[in-house]
Order: sequence, then structure tokens, then C-alpha cells
Amino acid sequence: MRISEFQELIRRTYGARDRRRSLETNTLWLMEEVGELAEAIRRRDHQAARKEIADVLAWLVTVASHSQIDVEKAALAKYGQGCPRCGAIPCDCPEHPAPKRWRK
Repeated sequence: MRISEFQELIRRTYGARDRRRSLETNTLWLMEEVGELAEAIRRRDHQAARKEIADVLAWLVTVASHSQIDVEKAALAKYGQGCPRCGAIPCDCPEHPAPKRWRK
């Protein structure tokens, strides 16, 4: 399934309900799901992470649809030619270390 097909599926399934909520509320739902994904990853719970990734993607396309953004076109416009900074595939940019608060 293409990203645009998934975005349309979510729009058909939940679009009327999503439009009744504000963009801010839909964005807060997205952030809630990102938090649940982070927690599943922290616990190293692969099954939970898999479900949360699906939820994050669904809420992401909801926010995009509410904003009249085609996720597939946006992603291709930014990443379709490789790294947006260096233009290479694979990226040839110098790696940045994780913030100290993330390190164990």
C-alpha cells in the first residue's frame, strides 16, 4: 500500500470524526501515540511498538489531511532525491551524537 492510499483509507474511515476535532486536538492525539511508541521502545516491547507505529502513522496522516497536506508528496519532495542536506544516498553528513540525556 502506498502512503497516499493509507492516507485516503484513514480519511475515509475517520475523516468526518477527525474534522469535528480541531487540528490542535488531532496533533495532541498524535503526540500521545508518539509517547506510547517511545515507551514501548524503552521497554523493548516489539509487539507494542509495532502497534504504536501504526497508530503514529494513522494520526500523522490525520494531521496532514486536516492541514490539506499529501504525506506522500511531502515526503518525496523533501527526501525523494536523498538526504536533504548533502543530497547523497546513503547520507554522507557527519553524524551528530545523541543528546547526553538520551545516553545510558
